[in-house]
Amino acid sequence: MTVELQGVEAAGPSIGTGRLETIALGPFDLDNGETLPDLVVAYRHDGPGPAIAPQIIVIHALTGSADAAGDWWEPLIGPGRALDTDRFGVLSANLLGGRYGTTGPTSVDPRTGRPYAERFPAISTRDQALVQWRLLDELGIAHVELVVGGSLGGMVALEVALARPAAVRAVMPIAAPAATGAMAVAWNHLQVELIDKLGLDGLALARELAMTTYRSEADFDERFGRRVEPDGTASIVSYLDHQGRKLVDRFDAATYRVLVGAMDRHDIGLGRGGAVAALSGLATSGTQLVGVGIEDDILYGPRQIHQLVDAAVAAGVDAEYREIHSTKGHDAFLVEWDQLTAILREAVSVQADSRPASSHDRVRSSGERKEPSALSSQSSPGT
Repeated sequence: MTVELQGVEAAGPSIGTGRLETIALGPFDLDNGETLPDLVVAYRHDGPGPAIAPQIIVIHALTGSADAAGDWWEPLIGPGRALDTDRFGVLSANLLGGRYGTTGPTSVDPRTGRPYAERFPAISTRDQALVQWRLLDELGIAHVELVVGGSLGGMVALEVALARPAAVRAVMPIAAPAATGAMAVAWNHLQVELIDKLGLDGLALARELAMTTYRSEADFDERFGRRVEPDGTASIVSYLDHQGRKLVDRFDAATYRVLVGAMDRHDIGLGRGGAVAALSGLATSGTQLVGVGIEDDILYGPRQIHQLVDAAVAAGVDAEYREIHSTKGHDAFLVEWDQLTAILREAVSVQADSRPASSHDRVRSSGERKEPSALSSQSSPGT
């Protein structure tokens, strides 16, 4: 392959193609001591390469793919958009353990010639972050202007920054805490139990259960209320059944189990002396942290994101809080384009150290918070 950087060619993997690519990266050692013999990563890179412009990393949520610019974050990535590909290179990779091109349960284990399936090893968000760095190294990206992600993607974004803080200018976890809380672990347990007991029917039901945590009471009341379909089924029930069937058509039960397990194990303070000690590396390197909470998120709500930001402030990090105001709940990071645009543009501003206060909630080392105004909301494809 060749790298094309505005007319300059160099040997190496593809950058700036704006299409999905795959790359084999060799053996990969997991946090638990196991080794994957042949790590393959699917990715998409848009915009100029690292020799020309700063680079931004976008990380997907639970059932997402590397196609952030062409699919789930398309309104935010491209020329003139919040993540402006005329000014920045934007990279998104399918997570380790994923369904869309990166090594995971549906991949063939070269040692057996068969898909890993249920034999795929347990992984962590730290493993997923180190895979991001393995890819970045291969692509020649030594420094990252911003690493951002929502939900599971935000957890991995935190670990990307903590793995090499000196190489990251800013990290933005959206609806992602320092450690997965007991309630989220409980919901994940119920979903995995459904899969284990009922197979594909259980995967559909797991998705239906998950959808009730991705949205809010206000959203369901506004969209469905007491309405019924022509066949007499409650509209909310019909919607949930549809979401379950859609996931079965495009995903895999073993993959779902592996990724949910990674979320359950997420804890930036584990083995590092706690969250404050873990985050102190960001203070030393001057890495900024912007924690983004979502109003009415019952999965990883504002309280948990405030706790992350407070821990960062206690560690001496330049840490700030923003809040998305929406009736969409946890899924707001996949739909509130106006608010996300404002937050992202502020984060990547070249005037980062002198930018004015925005209309979004902010926490600086003083702990002062400002009340923001709500912006528009739209529908969402789901986490």
